[in-house]
Parts: sequence; C-alpha cells; structure tokens
Amino acid sequence: MTAAPVLLLLVLSACSGAAEPPPKDTRAPTVPTGVTATAGSATTVHVMWSAATDDRAVTGYAVYREGRKVKDLPATTLMTDVVGLTPATRHTFTVRARDAAGNASPPSPAVTATTLPANAEDRTPPTAPGALRATADGSRAATLRWTPARDDTRVTAYDVYQADTRVHTAPGTATTARVTGLRPGTAYAFTVRARDAAENSSPDSPRVELTTASAPGAPPNTAPGDLTTTAGKGEITLTWTPPDTGAPVTHHELHLNGRFTTTIVWGTTPPPGRATYTFPVQDPPGTRYTVTLRAQLPDGTWGDFSAPRVVVVR
Repeated sequence: MTAAPVLLLLVLSACSGAAEPPPKDTRAPTVPTGVTATAGSATTVHVMWSAATDDRAVTGYAVYREGRKVKDLPATTLMTDVVGLTPATRHTFTVRARDAAGNASPPSPAVTATTLPANAEDRTPPTAPGALRATADGSRAATLRWTPARDDTRVTAYDVYQADTRVHTAPGTATTARVTGLRPGTAYAFTVRARDAAENSSPDSPRVELTTASAPGAPPNTAPGDLTTTAGKGEITLTWTPPDTGAPVTHHELHLNGRFTTTIVWGTTPPPGRATYTFPVQDPPGTRYTVTLRAQLPDGTWGDFSAPRVVVVR
C-alpha cells in the first residue's frame, strides 16, 4: 500500500527535471570588423563592415554617427548609406552587432569620413566605367576591375551592382572592388556606375558575368546559360540554352525581381538548341525587371539559377 506514493513521487520528479527552461543567452556577438566609411557626395557617407559572429546567431546591426544610432539593419545587410549630412564636415562612425536576446557587441573601432563640398550646379553625370572584368575568388567572393570614368568635376565613388541591386561602393580613386558574401556554384552578373559629389550617376558599365566555385562535393552547375532578354511593346522575349542534365528539360521556372512568376512548360519534347519564351507585361514604359531562370532536373528538383538579366519595359 505504500509503494504507489513513492512511485508517483519519482515520476513527478522526472517530469519536473525535463521541464527546466533552456539557459539564458547572455553572450554578446563579436565586434564587427573591417569597418570603412567613404564619402559618396556632399551629404552621404557609405559605411561597410564584415559580419560578426555569435554563439547562436547575429540578428542585426546598428550604425552610430558621433555616438548616436542612425541605422538599424538586419543581419544580412553589411553596408548602408548615411544620408542628410552637412557638406564638407568630418563624421565618425561605429557599428555594433546584436542577437535575438538583445545582447549587443562593443562598438567597432571608429572610422571617419569627410563629406564633400556642395556643388548644386553640377548636373553632368560621369562617363561609364570601362573594360569591367571579374574574377571569382573561390566560392564566396569575387574581385572586379575597371578603367576609370571621367567627370567634369571629379568621380567620388563607384557603385557595384549585382543585377539591379547595389552591393558595394568603392572610393572614386579605386579601380578594383572585392565583393564578398556570394554563394558557391552560383552565376552572377555585375555592372559598375560612377558617381560625383552632386550624386550624378553614370550609365552602367558593360556587364560582366562569373560563376563562383562549387562547394566541395557539390554536383555540377545546372543553371541555364547565355540568357538574353529583349523588350518589345508590351512584351519581353527570353532566349537561353537549357542545362545539360542528361535528359530533355521540359520545365523552367521564371523569376522576376527575385519572385516566382510562372513555370514555362513544353507539352512535348522541347526544341533542340536554344529555347525562347515571350510573355506579356502591363507595367508602364521604363519599368525595370531583373530576370532569372532555373530548370527542373530529371529527379524533379530545381537546378541552379541563371545569371540575372535586367530588362527595361518599352
């Protein structure tokens, strides 16, 4: 008659131990490194940094000017423009990382930049940078090189674009830039624009493409190749080379501006050689699209994305 209460007490003790809450996260992320600040105009400074680390995960960054927070950014963002500054003024910047528990790293070492003198009368943009070349640095970085642009005053910055998104800013004296944070075995397309102190931007440089090295043990790249885009009145035509998968490729996914749009399906055996697809658009002339494709592989999974293309509606 006395055994049952003892057994019940043991069961309750075991349940109580299993319900213990996880230990509280009190460890702050590491300090962001490689912080740089570059004046891009009379009123803007471009701040960049390398990713911090955390025992769980970094969830965001805060950028400070003269000790006051001016930007909160997600963990995926490693650069920002601080705007609305006073011309010809020296500013000091630091960056702190934070995690989900609210722990913040110490401030990074301070960096300084002096905004350029104002020149409101300058309305002439620089010429486009020339001879853009790109080299993959392993699987997660690339180095770009170009010839200098010209301007009636002077070039103050070069902006690197991946498809239609700015991913890096270099000083106006630079002719190289290293882009990090890329994915292994992925096709990329880059252009560069020059900018002056009045925020006039040049046309795009010629586009350059590269594919980063695959991760060790990864399967061969399966991206559609040589994608071209042509804008007609109310329509866009795509032409590409399907990947060699060992079997006919009957399905492709079309993505516009990073979002799935439609699946291109051939009801019978797809045509040999290059494929072509035309689709209607209803946006006004001047609308820009970033286009990517990927193919369905014989095992039913989706392959790698093509290098992106930017097309402007006519």
